[in-house]
Amino acid sequence: MTTALPETGIVEFDVRTDEMLVNMGPQHPSTHGVLRLALRTDGEVVSEVEPHIGYLHRCAEKIGENLTPRQWLPYTDRMDYLAGMNMNLGWSMTVEKLLQLELPEKAQHLRVVIAELNRIASHLVAMGAYGLDLGTFSPFLYAFREREKILDLFEEACGARLTYSYLTPGGATADLPRGCTDKCLAFLDQFEAVIREYHTLLTSNVVFIQRTAGIGVLSADMAVSYGCTGPVLRGSGVNWDLRRDGEPFYTRMYDGYRFEVIAQANGDYPQDHDYPPVPREAVLGDCWHRFYVRMLEVVQSIGLIRQGIEFYRTAAGDWGMPIKLTQKLPPGEVYLETECPKGQMGFYLVGDGSSIPWRARARSSSFCNLSITSELCRGCLIADIPAIIGSLDIVMGEIDR
Repeated sequence: MTTALPETGIVEFDVRTDEMLVNMGPQHPSTHGVLRLALRTDGEVVSEVEPHIGYLHRCAEKIGENLTPRQWLPYTDRMDYLAGMNMNLGWSMTVEKLLQLELPEKAQHLRVVIAELNRIASHLVAMGAYGLDLGTFSPFLYAFREREKILDLFEEACGARLTYSYLTPGGATADLPRGCTDKCLAFLDQFEAVIREYHTLLTSNVVFIQRTAGIGVLSADMAVSYGCTGPVLRGSGVNWDLRRDGEPFYTRMYDGYRFEVIAQANGDYPQDHDYPPVPREAVLGDCWHRFYVRMLEVVQSIGLIRQGIEFYRTAAGDWGMPIKLTQKLPPGEVYLETECPKGQMGFYLVGDGSSIPWRARARSSSFCNLSITSELCRGCLIADIPAIIGSLDIVMGEIDR
């Protein structure tokens, strides 16, 4: 039905018809895994979205209560399988917190280098896949070209390209191989120039801005109330990053490092680099801002890696020795959250004096970020659903633990 407005000469098109229930997924490519979205629509307008999870559930936490901490480490790789190093780090530091284990200085800097490399790799997948969600294939090829170079470095360090089990309780499984840091610096030199191409392909692209600016606006208050974290939270203007604001047991790993938390303050993002301007169509908390935060965090991670390599080369001690496979866990409980690429990943561990945890649990950032879906999608068009879901950068392996 069309309605003419004689005063302005504008013709309005009514896209509302009969209410329908539409399933998107669990095999739809824009659901980023085995996620099912039940959409209640009135024509093209979405009135309600209900996420259905559980298609990938693997009982990882219950398995963790039947294995020693080192034996359970490979299961953390398979939570956020795009950021396995960060998952390894979170679990390893939780175990170390219970054991009150102090790591050598060199091991701390090695962890910073590895964790930030994986942050870049994860954000590259988020950027490339987001391009696919919105109908362009080129950014996906560009992103995976550079991600492969990071995986080459990981393969040199631990022999694996996806599930690493490299950062372990007590340190790492081995030191970085000779020449690895030089190759890493060479990659960063080449990669910094490529980032400008990404901004041309997506960030400043007129079509991309039209598809993301002003879509799925998440206010700061709503983001906090739903427990959103990571780029989803910072994309709403909340200046919070556990690398700076977390527990001292975690933040001391970044002592002496210089970096900016990417969040808009007083209408501006950090100005420490030459970032593309924010388009006038963008609204703080929309899909464009969530994407933009990840792109800027990549630049910050490059700086952290450069600093980490410099510290690593002159640091005292070694890379840290893994704890024994049957290391006894003292009675007590600990909880620790770390800043992973998707957001805050928390691990809860209870020891009872044996080598098997009495309780092992994980707090998923993607689970909380997904919970906001219904609020963001209410009143949008069906075509906007992939843009909103893609901007959250969820991974189902972390949600369906």
